[in-house]
Amino acid sequence: MVDSFIDYISYEKRLSEHTIKAYKTDIKQFVAYFQKHYPTIQLQQATAIALRGWVMALSNHKLSPSSINRKLASIKAFYGFLSYKTQIPVDPTTRLKSLKVKRKLPIFLREVELLRLLDQHDFPHTFAGWRDKLVLELLYGTGIRLSELLNLQDQHINFYENTLKVLGKGHKERIIPYPKYLSPLIKQYQVHRDKVTRSQHGLLLVTNKGLPAYSMLVYKLVKKYLRNYTTADRHSPHILRHTFATHLLNHGADLNAIKELLGHESLAATQLYTHNSLEKLKQVFAQAHPRA
Repeated sequence: MVDSFIDYISYEKRLSEHTIKAYKTDIKQFVAYFQKHYPTIQLQQATAIALRGWVMALSNHKLSPSSINRKLASIKAFYGFLSYKTQIPVDPTTRLKSLKVKRKLPIFLREVELLRLLDQHDFPHTFAGWRDKLVLELLYGTGIRLSELLNLQDQHINFYENTLKVLGKGHKERIIPYPKYLSPLIKQYQVHRDKVTRSQHGLLLVTNKGLPAYSMLVYKLVKKYLRNYTTADRHSPHILRHTFATHLLNHGADLNAIKELLGHESLAATQLYTHNSLEKLKQVFAQAHPRA
């Protein structure tokens, strides 16, 4: 049943590798718990009470509500699949409610800090220097996800239109614009890259040895530069995505347009950034209004 479910989300739903790995891990943990506490009962006979017991066990292990909710989502998807395939008469997860989570506002960087890094830092005129600057510029200049950046190929770049074709969540393609000044940077980087590798994989970003770039490489280089120029507590590629959206909103961009640029399924995910802009409005109000 578990193997069939993994095949389903891999080949029919076409979820990302990261999501599939998370589902596998969560379901494996649940199966281990269930077999230990209910050794004589089959998985398809699990009840809502048994599932609540698992949630309580996770809570007792000091897992955060958001982590528990993610595991709940995996189990709900699994039993939803079994119900869809008529392998169970009733879905036991329908009565399970997600735990309340305190919504955190997205962390973003101040414009003055980020522009100082991008405009004033002396990146070395080497392959690594050109690549590092390009990574930072693309993450902030387009708001793409890390996975989208790593999968970007040369053929996905339209220099005439100044656009990128990216493959987002659920293998959905979208076309997004990039700042015009990035075209010379991309071309310069490609010249240096082609001296390092002649690989046929077609990927834009590669390591110093010419292999496809990987997540930890990007994490490390982003942290390396951001920690010297920003006051933020966290330094990750995703923060540059948050910064992209927040800065657009602060400069008057339409929320629906930002939604399309980010590749969000619903407007609710994009609306988180309005809270950051509200904080800016409060600051302006406090400084400008005589009775604030």
